[in-house]
Amino acid sequence: MNKIKSIQVLGSGCPTCKQLYETTKKIAAELKIDTEVEYITDVTKMIEMGVMTSPVLAINGKPVLTGGGHGEDDVRDVLSKY
Repeated sequence: MNKIKSIQVLGSGCPTCKQLYETTKKIAAELKIDTEVEYITDVTKMIEMGVMTSPVLAINGKPVLTGGGHGEDDVRDVLSKY
């Protein structure tokens, strides 16, 4: 298992992006992950990661979920793998 050093939600600021951010903060707290969840609206950061679909959930600088439609179970599965 890798240690989570950073959790980022990247998006344009749309409702879907904000929802992923709120969901990620909630699940990280439930899992007692002691890492701040960042919300980044700088689209160039997504391009640097090679992702063209938002929102993006990135762990340790690597995209792990992209696009809308991800619920709490999806976020929990990804975070708990770390």
